[in-house]
Amino acid sequence: MSFTLELTPAHHELVRRAHTFAEEVIRPAAAKYDQLQECPWDIVDAASREGFYSALFYADLIADPTGLSLPLFLEEIFWGCAGIGLTVVLPALALSALNQAGTPEQLAKWAPEMFGEPGDIKLAALAVSEPQGGSDVANLQTRAVKDGDEWVLNGTKIWIGNGGIADVTIVNAVVDPELGTKGQAMFLVPKGTPGMEQVRRLDKLGHRASHTAELSFSDCRIPADQLLGEEGKLEHKLEKARRGEGDSAALGTFEQTRPMVAAMALGVARASFEYACDYASRREAFGAPVIENQGVAFPLVDIAAEIDAARLLCWRASWMAANGVPFHLGEGSMSKLKASEVAVRAAEQAIQVCGGWGYVSDLPVEKWYRDAKLYTIFEGTSEIQRMVIGRTLATEASQSPQHHQLPGDHGGLSRKFGHGSLARARAGEAFLKLAQKAPDKLLDLGGRLASPGR
Repeated sequence: MSFTLELTPAHHELVRRAHTFAEEVIRPAAAKYDQLQECPWDIVDAASREGFYSALFYADLIADPTGLSLPLFLEEIFWGCAGIGLTVVLPALALSALNQAGTPEQLAKWAPEMFGEPGDIKLAALAVSEPQGGSDVANLQTRAVKDGDEWVLNGTKIWIGNGGIADVTIVNAVVDPELGTKGQAMFLVPKGTPGMEQVRRLDKLGHRASHTAELSFSDCRIPADQLLGEEGKLEHKLEKARRGEGDSAALGTFEQTRPMVAAMALGVARASFEYACDYASRREAFGAPVIENQGVAFPLVDIAAEIDAARLLCWRASWMAANGVPFHLGEGSMSKLKASEVAVRAAEQAIQVCGGWGYVSDLPVEKWYRDAKLYTIFEGTSEIQRMVIGRTLATEASQSPQHHQLPGDHGGLSRKFGHGSLARARAGEAFLKLAQKAPDKLLDLGGRLASPGR
């Protein structure tokens, strides 16, 4: 199979539908919900009616073997509004954790409770971060202790999207403090469970249309079957961890979701970039559109290249995740790092292009600037992404070029006779010798057949 960047007809249709929804439904409501800081229930319901808000929809996107359906969708929705977009897709983050760590029975039972249906919308939350730890998943203090047929949770979570209003909250907690990230497990906590309380709703810089809260768990008791996965599997996992084997469920979830966050950031970056280009083309100063000034055009040129570069990193990481290719070199972190940082630069440049008008709420660019900053912080700060990538430099990265880590080395006839092979080189040399004696018409035909791209 040859390398291709061609999108399928289904991809194009998904992009068309998502962009139409973002342009006609999300964008007109973005400023309103940013000011009100309220959950956009009507937009979520509209997304549900459009088929964009259900467990089966996200499961279908994740099942795409190219890995591209989900980032394509996310980029368009977040182009509309990052805050509203986050509310629409937050249950997908919890669904990812449920899908990775839960049993098939748990998935069938709880996934519908995370989304609901048109006219009866439900929400889900993934509660990992804590006040003292931030991006340090190894420093979690929330504890889960088995007591008979129940688990008892105690601790505090913060920066939780849909926290306190979610119908289902997946909580990451420590079950064996001696094992670090490998001594953790995830638990399903339904809304209204005694002991789980919303401490406060957070007043944020950006993404103000999404509900973010601090949660407390005080002797919060849940049935044993609300441990994600089976208890026997948990014990097996802990035993492997004691031998220095196994992985963290939370870290595994982050590896899968970082390309998703990169796609979200690309939506904000593209919105800012497109607006800046359009404004600079219409805005005249000194008798000409300001985009004709290299001081305006060249920074936008750099951002255009950076957005495309970040998108390709996002697509690569998404393809790898969809096909089970391990992230040996922090490819998921690379995608999030570059996409989040170009989003900030694109929004900042949009403000600069718009001048004083960009600094006030008359134009949307100041909102995009506030929204963009989150991507360098949540799901692991830029510093954390650099640490993840940095750990590979002395081992994996020093062994071979990065693309050599990708699959596809199958041998066979393509290895012997494919482009660049010794056999093709020898055949080409022989053809050139024969060509010196061949008639012009035959030489022309041979040259056409042998030319690049034939």
